[in-house]
Amino acid sequence: MPAITATAPGKIILFGEHAVVYGQPAIAAPVMQVRARAVVTANPRARAGAVLIQAPNVGIEAWLEDLPQVHPLAATVQAVLQALRLERTPACTIRITSTIPVAAGLGSGAAVSVALVRALSAFLGRPLDDETVSRLAYEVEKIHHGTPSGIDNTVITYAQPVFFQRGQPLLLLRPAQPLTLVIGDTGVASPTAAVVGDVRQAWQANPQPYNQLFERIGAIALSARAAIEAGQAQALGELMRLNHSLLQEMGVSSPELDRLVEAACQVGAWGAKLSGAGRGGNMIAIADEALAPAIADALNKAGARRVIITTIRPKKSD
Repeated sequence: MPAITATAPGKIILFGEHAVVYGQPAIAAPVMQVRARAVVTANPRARAGAVLIQAPNVGIEAWLEDLPQVHPLAATVQAVLQALRLERTPACTIRITSTIPVAAGLGSGAAVSVALVRALSAFLGRPLDDETVSRLAYEVEKIHHGTPSGIDNTVITYAQPVFFQRGQPLLLLRPAQPLTLVIGDTGVASPTAAVVGDVRQAWQANPQPYNQLFERIGAIALSARAAIEAGQAQALGELMRLNHSLLQEMGVSSPELDRLVEAACQVGAWGAKLSGAGRGGNMIAIADEALAPAIADALNKAGARRVIITTIRPKKSD
């Protein structure tokens, strides 16, 4: 049996982080320059049902049965078996690798889950559809993040820009014009669950101002959807500036993020903001494509550990 490989891209949140957890809309886009990869290979020398999991990026090489059931990789394998109504898989080796930075707001956990679900279900001869892949990855996201919004698994599964609101039908966005983004990594790890948990505690203690912040961020996401569909990139820049100021007010920015945001805007970005949970991780800037290299250089000089230039292009109609 040949090895089965599946990959999944990273993601970046354009608008709506934190507010999306409280029912407001958000917009996210795939980042194709970084990817998670899962390779499933038959292992005929192992006993029936034995699964060896290798994840060299995080120092894991262990048999499935030796991992805790709540380990994300073990939980993903079990979720696939349950979805296919199987008790076990043929003896195999699952190797996970990724170029997506961990705890940086680029969806590393969800990308690994999506790649693994697709590779394993294909190995078992019953590839799962996108809706099921996203649903299974969402269940694993609960292990990573506690109360996930669902946006990571959605945008990564469909690999298209999405307008997402919990409980509402998914909307795949079609930008009227290419949108060039420059992503700067602060190099500061920022576990999503911890930051989301802090915001939840603050909201519970004093809900009114936080509800107002969430509503204002949600309104920005609605305006951004219209701007994306109209190809108004400069308008998106101003919306990013507004969104970042609200996230600062929420207390989820950091000196490192603010420094990178300011550096991008000083050299001509139309706007910039933190992306993801905040207090570390990544920021994004939107600019004319010709300016992207200069912005990347400015971010590097301002202390970015890694810079990615990505372009969201209109998807051709089917």
